[in-house]
Amino acid sequence: MVVRSNCVEDGNKEEVAKHKVAALGLLTGCAILVGSTYAIAEDGSRDIAQVVAVDECDPATFNQPSAAGPEFCRNVAVGAQTRFANLFAEAAAGTPDPNWDFEPDTLTVRKGTIVSVVDQGGEPHTFTEVAKFGGGFVPGLNGPGETVVPECSGGFSRVAVAKTRILQGSQLIIAGLSKGKHLFQCCLHPWMRMEVDVK
Repeated sequence: MVVRSNCVEDGNKEEVAKHKVAALGLLTGCAILVGSTYAIAEDGSRDIAQVVAVDECDPATFNQPSAAGPEFCRNVAVGAQTRFANLFAEAAAGTPDPNWDFEPDTLTVRKGTIVSVVDQGGEPHTFTEVAKFGGGFVPGLNGPGETVVPECSGGFSRVAVAKTRILQGSQLIIAGLSKGKHLFQCCLHPWMRMEVDVK
């Protein structure tokens, strides 16, 4: 189950209760903060795991009409320096910008743990579960020989992809992960990848 916390509740209250997500945190909409939403693990303890999406888009080059467009790159840290053209050139060369990443790269959690993904970068991202890592839906950002993975195909025109989007400064909550290995990647910047192992 995925719950958006940028002022929207995704999923009905029965589904939320079924996955043991704290109802108070979901009903407050924008007030959901790290630590205020949690899962009740099988042993009765409360767990939340934080994942951060980061990037360093350069507003001067990304926000040009000929690039991504006005206000596309925002909320960036001082010193952000990835130029629009460089992002595409590096991805095409198979050496994508390492400053665009999910942190941590791997995460091991107990069953029942909530995974909270916060976009602290300047661009939108997705946190999409995939069967196998591969390319995203922006052809120019895929590495050499990479094709779009099925879970990213169609881009934001597909609800399954759109509901995994994380806008700048917002949070995405992932609850109800089954035991085992789960692979997540950004469908826009497909080198942004991480593994979540549920014990």
